[in-house]
Amino acid sequence: MTISRRHLLGAMGTAPLLLSASEALAQGVQPKRGGTLNVILNPEPPILQIGVNNQTPTLVCGTKITQGLLKFSPTLDPLPELAKSWTISPDGLEYVFRLQENVKWHDGRPFTADDVLYSVMQFNREIAPRLRGVISGIAEATAPDPLTVRFVLKQAFQPFLLCFDATALPIVAKHVYEGGDIRANPANARPIGTGPFRFVEWQRGNFIRMERFADYWKPQQPYLDGILWRVIPDGQSRRLAIESGQVQLTTATDIEPFDIPALRQAPNLNVTTKGWEYFSPLFWFELNHRVKPFDDRRVRQAMSMALDRSFIVNRLWFGLGKPATGPVASTTRFHDANAKLAGFDVAKARALLDEAGLKPNGQGVRGAFKYVIPPYGEIWTRMGEYFRQAMRQIGFEVTLESTDAGTWASRIANWDYEATSNVLYQYGDPTLGVERSYVSSNIQKILFTNTAGYSNPKVDELFAKARTAATEADRRSAFSDVQKILVEDMPLLWVVEVNYPSVTDKRLNNAVQLGTGVHACFDDVFLA
Repeated sequence: MTISRRHLLGAMGTAPLLLSASEALAQGVQPKRGGTLNVILNPEPPILQIGVNNQTPTLVCGTKITQGLLKFSPTLDPLPELAKSWTISPDGLEYVFRLQENVKWHDGRPFTADDVLYSVMQFNREIAPRLRGVISGIAEATAPDPLTVRFVLKQAFQPFLLCFDATALPIVAKHVYEGGDIRANPANARPIGTGPFRFVEWQRGNFIRMERFADYWKPQQPYLDGILWRVIPDGQSRRLAIESGQVQLTTATDIEPFDIPALRQAPNLNVTTKGWEYFSPLFWFELNHRVKPFDDRRVRQAMSMALDRSFIVNRLWFGLGKPATGPVASTTRFHDANAKLAGFDVAKARALLDEAGLKPNGQGVRGAFKYVIPPYGEIWTRMGEYFRQAMRQIGFEVTLESTDAGTWASRIANWDYEATSNVLYQYGDPTLGVERSYVSSNIQKILFTNTAGYSNPKVDELFAKARTAATEADRRSAFSDVQKILVEDMPLLWVVEVNYPSVTDKRLNNAVQLGTGVHACFDDVFLA
């Protein structure tokens, strides 16, 4: 079976167009070459190489430099990127990718199948714990010729193609990384990619500058001359920057949720929550199970019951999401609507803590712990403040701690915390984005793994069964069973299925088209 998509790229006279004539006419504007796109980057990322760091600012910024084999539509259909076409054998075991021709790395070296093999079998196997189970299922990886890559799986794995977006499995240059310490490579701060924009300059605390890559593999693209990523720590300054036209794009929590209603009314701006279909972001409060009493599931259940998720969504997130019901977002495949969290009930939460032996003292205090606030904006601080108030109702005193992005990531990765919060992406399938947070084999000192330290052999067994099941029905059954266990064990306190807003200047075109939204490479983005 052959699956491919053609690029909507042609030529009229001397000016190539991204859109067909009818599509351009429908939009009322044709792509225009030139101009620098100004974008908010908040907070400033520690590095720019996707894979080595997967925090949101790195992903949004780094995808303009580093590409994947595929990209995905809003309905998660695979589309060509570095792979121009692919075939899948009838038994689902063999995947053959034909690569784009005349692709160069930003240092001028040719991109070949060897780069893909290195990226999958070495780079991502080493640094991407989420993908290790998938990559270990590859029986054979070969390059029949410089523009062909062949993977043979040990057994069929239905969501295999979903792995190949740049945000999930970035393709890196073998000659840059092979033979050295991947995490210490200088290229992590100055990436060398195949994307439409190449790294130029980084003034820490101020900006990151990229410029058009002259030898980009799509003729006459990208349309933009460059991108300037502006680091603006203050939330109100970020709002002013997009309102006044100083920047033309913000995303995620660059703009605080309480500011979004006003920006929807601004005549020069568009606001959309589209472009997160591939990710289905899920916000949770995370507890370190190595710290008592968080090793007791009754305590975790009680803490979950103390959270009024409807209040959080409506009053803190201003409707940018919906209350979470479990570990698999309702927008992700295999979500089981019957596996539901216990509702908001402070009285039951207190009774459950009594049952767990955590009796309040004369001041009504059962215990105390510290909460590390992720440094991604005011909403994260407000969520921490709400958490402190909610926990106080059931007898816990919570001390809030602030930090920068790099320190927060290091502390969580090294289990140096008692409580925090996080948002993780689900990548279209629970095996790809959910399993990593709960299986005991992924308890590692690496961010976005099972940093909480939760362990349940039955959960491990069910996730393994879902990963290796031969049929979709068997996968659904295993995922259903595991969700029912998890909502009882409450390893994490799931709170909000987030609908992040992207705010764009009306002069900016094509910024949100894919299921990955602003994480696209932007080779077809232009300023009218």
